[in-house]
Amino acid sequence: MSSIKEYFASVGSGIKSLVRGMEVTGKELVTPKITECYPENRESLKISDRFRAELTLKYDDEGHHKCIGCGICQMNCPNGTITLQTKMVDLPNGKKKRQLDKYFYDLGSCTFCMLCVTSCPQDALEFSNDFEQAVFTRDKLVKQLNYRPEPEPEPVAVAPAPEAAPAPKPAAEKPEAPVNPENK
Repeated sequence: MSSIKEYFASVGSGIKSLVRGMEVTGKELVTPKITECYPENRESLKISDRFRAELTLKYDDEGHHKCIGCGICQMNCPNGTITLQTKMVDLPNGKKKRQLDKYFYDLGSCTFCMLCVTSCPQDALEFSNDFEQAVFTRDKLVKQLNYRPEPEPEPVAVAPAPEAAPAPKPAAEKPEAPVNPENK
């Protein structure tokens, strides 16, 4: 007899579960639908500010990027998405300094964890909201972030040497008096 009670109890719980599922489905059936008309609505499409799409370098108004080539972002990347190439340059004062040569970023293997952005001591990296990154081959997902040429440094203006004092004029002979045509 207990098996018959268990049978009807399980049938009752099954019917209760079915009614609950149909209730959720019924609510969704009458909820108004929102259709995104992408790509027609690109101008009015609102992307969340927190959306992470592609890593970019920050540039200032003069065209210089903030990256100093320290390599902390490359070390903190969990899957090797970032690769830096640096070079040594001579400064005007005779010292040498490491400078960023090429900054490669593999969008196809990025996990968008943002460890590179948060660990950058110069605040040189950020994620953009540009979500349209579809390409036909994976090798096009490897991008060089410092694609802009660095502006040439302005030459240091050297102060002009002080001019030598003008040479004294030789003692001139007594100037002649102006000739008046009436006195002739």
